[in-house]
Amino acid sequence: MAWLGDLLSGSSTAHSVLVLAAAIALGLALGQIRIAGVSFGIAGVLFAGLAFGHFGFTIETDLLEFARDFGLVLFVFTIGLQVGPGFFASLRRQGLHLNLLAALVVFLGIGLAVLLGWAFKLPLPALVGLLSGAVTNTPGLGAAQQALREAAPSAPDAAAVSGMAYAVAYPFGVVGIILTMVLARVVFRVDAAKEAAALEAEQAPPDQAPRNWNIAVRNERLEGLEARALGRLVHAEFVISRLLRGPEVMVVRADTRLQTGDTLHVVATREGAEKLALVVGELSETDVRAVPSGLSSSNVLVTHKVVVGRSIGELDLLHRHGAVITRVQRAGVELVANAAFRLNFGDRATLVGDKTAIEDAAAELGNSLKALNAPNLAALFFGVILGVVLGSIPFQFPGLPAPVKLGLAGGPLLVALLLGRLGKLGPLVFYLPQSANLALREVGITLFLAAVGLKSGVHFIETLAQGQGLLWMGIAALVTVLPLLLVAGLARLVWKLNFASLTGLLAGSMTDPPALSFAQAVTNSDAPAVTYASVYALVMFLRILSAQALVILLA
Repeated sequence: MAWLGDLLSGSSTAHSVLVLAAAIALGLALGQIRIAGVSFGIAGVLFAGLAFGHFGFTIETDLLEFARDFGLVLFVFTIGLQVGPGFFASLRRQGLHLNLLAALVVFLGIGLAVLLGWAFKLPLPALVGLLSGAVTNTPGLGAAQQALREAAPSAPDAAAVSGMAYAVAYPFGVVGIILTMVLARVVFRVDAAKEAAALEAEQAPPDQAPRNWNIAVRNERLEGLEARALGRLVHAEFVISRLLRGPEVMVVRADTRLQTGDTLHVVATREGAEKLALVVGELSETDVRAVPSGLSSSNVLVTHKVVVGRSIGELDLLHRHGAVITRVQRAGVELVANAAFRLNFGDRATLVGDKTAIEDAAAELGNSLKALNAPNLAALFFGVILGVVLGSIPFQFPGLPAPVKLGLAGGPLLVALLLGRLGKLGPLVFYLPQSANLALREVGITLFLAAVGLKSGVHFIETLAQGQGLLWMGIAALVTVLPLLLVAGLARLVWKLNFASLTGLLAGSMTDPPALSFAQAVTNSDAPAVTYASVYALVMFLRILSAQALVILLA
């Protein structure tokens, strides 16, 4: 049985895999336990890791740091790909006040930490370690430690003290954010599912969804006008899918000339249809689709890389195949497919035409369920490379002794947001099936939490039981919770912020992936991730810069 002892207490790769897997499995099981209707979900992995570390089940430091950092990269990159398509639109709609609120969390936390540090005479390394741990910002800790080495090279224990303070503060940093979310939900009597649904409805109002309309041509001035000219006369998004002229139904081409008495079948929003009807004539009760003809419609998947990123006008399927794209469904939202609309991998396009035309157009678009479900791993890891490179670039600011870096969290996230928005870069398509994205995301966050727990757990109880461990934890708890509670109340009462967005704001203001995972589970929505990403870049920058600035100003 010597092999079993080596497996449980050795330093082999098998031992490392066993410890990580056991911590994750036990932590996920613990996270499912509900107390008063509340569970900690994914954060249970952190507690399991702390317990394993305390009882001596550890792994090699290099492997531990690799698991932690690689897990973090996987998590933030897949989050970025998921929310990238809607991130910039969200930023335009509500980014300013969200970033102001997130910055307020940052500055309130810094001010409170400095005040408590002065009151309790904390050494500077402990202060910056507690601040980084309380706000769960590892890059901030790294920046502070580097600044400490520059400011006090004769104090080699500064990094160790700041690291220990970080370990003491971090667990409640994660839990404190989650507790704040739970408390906000109770105090404001929030129905999380209802509010998430309301937010989705607000972001995509029913009247803005494309619908089918029939419009009779009554304006005699339009007699003989080419269909393409309507786009210049009516400033609205619409697609004419077919036309009824007498008993005949036909596909409308750009050069089709209108006649008084025609009935157009149009795909448009209510506003677009009403604008078109004012110019053309009037809304009609006749449903052109109900008139017998050789035309039909079909939903087709966009999976051919050649067409990704090209506009519908560029593809010119109508003239080349006789089929027209009338609408596109993307990420569960239906959009009017005008000529300028650019297709993304995974879009579901509605085609109208005869059987042959639809088959030919579908073959060009791809329409392959197999291709849709196959993860593009080459593109994924190419994106990770770009993110790691960006995160490693030092940005030097006047007055700071050490350059600032986005790190392994900020760099991959920003790159993923851009790539998720672009959808394609050269031959690479940055699309992950939802199931693959979710699986990689969960693997990443559980690796990260397990590694943090294993590393912090070795001296966790010892630090708490001796010296100022409990005092440090209490100070860190205040730095975590008080700014969050103040801003949560302000956001909810003054800005009337939706709960799904509020949870993303709280998680993003602490750059905390486990809290984001908890927020998504509570709301059953990706809305927290969009808000998280909206504030993440500014918060990460402020956290890193302020950690170094504190060392410079207080050293």
